[in-house]
Amino acid sequence: MNISIGNDHAGTSYKFAIIKYLKGLGHQVNNHGTDSDSSVDYPDFIHPVAEDVTNKSSDFGIIICGSGNGANMTANKHQSVRSALCWNKEIVALARQHNNANILSIPARFTALPQAIEMVDTFLNTPFEGGRHERRVEKIPMSC
Repeated sequence: MNISIGNDHAGTSYKFAIIKYLKGLGHQVNNHGTDSDSSVDYPDFIHPVAEDVTNKSSDFGIIICGSGNGANMTANKHQSVRSALCWNKEIVALARQHNNANILSIPARFTALPQAIEMVDTFLNTPFEGGRHERRVEKIPMSC
């Protein structure tokens, strides 16, 4: 699987741990995040992840910032992105099952690293249920 990851300064250590975990599972990772703890503007690192998911050069995206909110809002500006801000594996599972989320937004300042790894694992291994949820997901994008 090909996964894009992006982060701001609050998510750097989480990103490195998640990349190590993903590569250990044999996944390809596109790193669009900062590798520093110096303050940066999160949209600069989140838009490339959303673009990878939109153009299908990545199967999924993972984005990380302090609260997860800014990253999530940025990613969801892209028409075909369904980014989900999650703080535990149960919310992650529902985001995949019911909303066909294709980007996981992790709030680094509000989750422990082992919890974030568990959320990534749940995200990658939980299928979309389709059915009644498909109709709803199709109504998410705005017509331009």
